[in-house]
Amino acid sequence: MSIFHTRRDELEKYEFMMGPARGRLAVSLDALTDALILIGQHGVYCTSNRNPSKPALDLETVMTEINGAKALIQSVMQELEQAREANQT
Repeated sequence: MSIFHTRRDELEKYEFMMGPARGRLAVSLDALTDALILIGQHGVYCTSNRNPSKPALDLETVMTEINGAKALIQSVMQELEQAREANQT
């Protein structure tokens, strides 16, 4: 599922307050923070059966959050590029 769908309410709120580019960056930071929290919980509560001192290898949720943040950052980069091109002409 797309980050634009799963975090639609957050995006609308921050884009309204800060504008599209800055709002998306704010939501990106939230998504990355959520990923860091998940990693921390994962490491504390889910240990590997092979090596109990290391976390388990299930990182699907973390990767989804990181990929979503990347998509948001890419969209901001495209928007800023378009604005720069429009200002040059």
